[in-house]
Amino acid sequence: MRVVIQRVKSASVTVDQKQVSAIGPGILALVGLHHEDAETDMQYCVKRLLAVKLWENDNGAPWRHHIKQKGFEILCVSQFTLYGTLSKKNQPDYKLAMKADQAQTMYSKFLEMLKEGYEKDRIMDGKFGEMMDVGLVNDGPVTLVIDSRDDKKGPSGSQMSSSSLEDAEKINNDER
Repeated sequence: MRVVIQRVKSASVTVDQKQVSAIGPGILALVGLHHEDAETDMQYCVKRLLAVKLWENDNGAPWRHHIKQKGFEILCVSQFTLYGTLSKKNQPDYKLAMKADQAQTMYSKFLEMLKEGYEKDRIMDGKFGEMMDVGLVNDGPVTLVIDSRDDKKGPSGSQMSSSSLEDAEKINNDER
């Protein structure tokens, strides 16, 4: 699972010239599902998305507060093209993306997991499978990528053992 996050001052989604969602300060999250993704991939991305420290604290120290500490909103937009590749003829190919029916179910579950981990009314959504006009005012700009496949690799890209993953998890928990 891949989530491209952007810190925004505002963001909105319009479908057929009608605004379907809008947020003030917060995160715009473009969400792509890989054809092999499972619930563990969603759990990883939800945890990282809700914990990423993109804002300064009350003393002005940068990168100290996460979305929940600020009380900001998240606007999620499904985007299968995040798993697009280019052919030799420079044509996009989306074979790595999850098929629409399964992706819609997984994406809905992802939204529910975010709502369970935060506040229901702070999680907004576009319209799955529709052509959407996404508008945003970047704050920074700050753009990061959360990829659940990165969780399975070490710093050099090699596979980490389960004990290494557990150690990394313990370090993350201790930092909080």
